[in-house]
Amino acid sequence: MSLPCSSDPLESSPDETIEARRDDARAADHNPANEMSRVLRTAPIHLAADPSGGAIAHWNHGPLHDVVEPMTDHVIMAYNGAIQRMERRSGRSIESGTFRRGVVIIIPAGSSSRWDIPKPVDVVQLYLPRTTLTRIADETDTFTPTDLLERTAHPDLITSRLLLSAADVLEGNTALDTLFRQQLTDLLATRLLAAHTGKAPNYQPALGGLAPSVLRRAIERLRSDADADVSLGALAADSGLSRFHFCRAFKESTGLSPHNWLRQYRLEQAINMLRDPQNSIALVAASLGYASQTAFAAAFPKIDR
Repeated sequence: MSLPCSSDPLESSPDETIEARRDDARAADHNPANEMSRVLRTAPIHLAADPSGGAIAHWNHGPLHDVVEPMTDHVIMAYNGAIQRMERRSGRSIESGTFRRGVVIIIPAGSSSRWDIPKPVDVVQLYLPRTTLTRIADETDTFTPTDLLERTAHPDLITSRLLLSAADVLEGNTALDTLFRQQLTDLLATRLLAAHTGKAPNYQPALGGLAPSVLRRAIERLRSDADADVSLGALAADSGLSRFHFCRAFKESTGLSPHNWLRQYRLEQAINMLRDPQNSIALVAASLGYASQTAFAAAFPKIDR
């Protein structure tokens, strides 16, 4: 899908036009997903919003020649398509780069730029609220709260792999999907603070795991029925820790992240339930919180009755 680029006012006065668009955007208070839909003229393949803030979207769109307005959240992109050159202009500044796996694009909240991408694009985007970045900086006691640097096709294999994994691990289970996205968002925010702010972290020594009573409460909550609140916020509140420190301590105690622990527990539940010939796969899927039998089968493909 090619967007028209002839008679583009940016060609003659990019500073004035982008500034005017900034004023309009401030009034409109752009939501990142809505703004990307407007620019790309398509809907995302998948969009998963987190009640605690932020969202992850997977896009597959055609060539782009347009201005992306300022957005309320930081936007971090990982590319998953064929190698191609692209160009990004902000005012009089022009940056070019090569889209390929292993690079990231960072659009700080409130910034605007003109993009020229000649070929189709497959990309996963994280919409990261400023408040989330500040929370992670405060919780870790390692980073100074700050904004992100702009990046255009910047090499960062770690961040790219983390973000692209979001497109592959959605399982059709509300509790598991939400917990995974929350863990991933916090992990990505930590990585972004370390690698894309221009400030060196003040590393603190790692602490131990959870106290036995706290670990027991956490596991009891994770073992609750499929409708129980097993969000990171609920688990952390029970433990009296921040989300960041709860995740770190839980993994120290169990060897697994909360998401992986819950996924393993649900797998064991599924195997035990399917041993009873009275239980159909559809019944087991519904009991464990999966949206459909298909989603359940995709999450646990090796289960054999």
